[in-house]
Amino acid sequence: MFQKIISNLAIASEAVLSNKIRSVLTALGIIFGVAAVIAMMAIGSGAQQEILEQIELVGVNNIVITPIVEQSEGEVDETAGAVGTQKGKKNLSLGLNFLDVESIKNVIPDIDMVSPEIVLETEVSRQGFRRSAKLVGVENTYFEISGFQLDEGEYFNPEHLKKGVPVCIIGKSIKSKFFSREEPIGKYIKVGRHWLKVIGVLEERIISDKSISNLGIRDYNMDIYTPLSTALIRYENRAMVTNSLIQQARMSGNQDKSSVNYHQLDRLVLKVSNTDQMNSIAQVVSKMLKRKHSQVIDYEISIPELLLKQQQRTKNIFNFVLGGIAGISLLVGGIGIMNIMLASVMERIKEIGLRMSLGATRLDIIYQFLLEAVMISFSGGAIGVLLGLVAAFGIAELAEIPTIVSPFSILLSFGVAVTVGIIFGIAPAKRAAEQDPITSLRYE
Repeated sequence: MFQKIISNLAIASEAVLSNKIRSVLTALGIIFGVAAVIAMMAIGSGAQQEILEQIELVGVNNIVITPIVEQSEGEVDETAGAVGTQKGKKNLSLGLNFLDVESIKNVIPDIDMVSPEIVLETEVSRQGFRRSAKLVGVENTYFEISGFQLDEGEYFNPEHLKKGVPVCIIGKSIKSKFFSREEPIGKYIKVGRHWLKVIGVLEERIISDKSISNLGIRDYNMDIYTPLSTALIRYENRAMVTNSLIQQARMSGNQDKSSVNYHQLDRLVLKVSNTDQMNSIAQVVSKMLKRKHSQVIDYEISIPELLLKQQQRTKNIFNFVLGGIAGISLLVGGIGIMNIMLASVMERIKEIGLRMSLGATRLDIIYQFLLEAVMISFSGGAIGVLLGLVAAFGIAELAEIPTIVSPFSILLSFGVAVTVGIIFGIAPAKRAAEQDPITSLRYE
């Protein structure tokens, strides 16, 4: 039995190689189908990996509250000329502040952690070197919610947080630029007008430019973190009326003040214990803030994880469409194999009759033509795998779309290609085996 298969395989190989161009044209559908499957699955895997990385960056089960500047609204006084004046309701909101944080902590259940943040643009200098950076006032919950880990040093202790001690935790890039030849722990760095003592260094966080653009996040490695109380006491507390603010208001006169940031906090992140309750908790928070802010909507509530999951669903639909196209290509390739093999049977009727007259059985004829179909699909699948790998890497380089080629996608596409060859090669093989040997010998 095995010897018969080997001999039929040799005959099939000779037939395929003697018509190289026709064999390649027959396998085109399989080639493009397999290449499309591999490229599609590579794009899908890359997109899924990118979504997981972005979810890790924004945190899991988080609700993010960010302040916005209230847009003034009212009727235009036509008697005031082209510019006019607006008669709208006065903004009595205090902005996003610590009172909101305490209310959320005390009133709303199922919230594991609350992380208020203040972000200040500043300059960092040390030993004659200076550059711009961001000073971020946070509590220790920030690091836990965001998934930051210390590379060395320690987090803020209760005394730091309570008394506003001038200490800081720096990002990896800050360490590389300002402490390239020495250990930063225990050293001082000037941030703005104050010197802060470095007590910790965060692990490097690799963030792609695409993630920064899509998520609206910054390069955390260039940030300097200080206790929230330190940022409020020693740098800026926008909730307090200071002499400089009064002078600024006098100088601005009746100019538009809508661009003035009156919010005490720049960001508030809530970590929810149950994913299913995120929408309902976000609605409760929105109603509470609206009441506390005198019906002024000067905040924005978003759920990054849900937005990313919606993006993932969109990409999955795109992948299904690509998968359908790839499947159609394989189907068309199988039909092409069947048609060419049927035509080959009609061309080789005399050969079939000669083989049968020399003792070949119907099973031998079936093996011969079935193996020809399998060889065409096998070679087409191999070429398709190479073309798919080239396409996947080409897309990653030229279109800057992340792709991940998995061994499973190669085995799946190659296995489907061989299966298609077997299925669509059965009909021509049976037709060849059903030929009458005497009639076949007389065929011209």
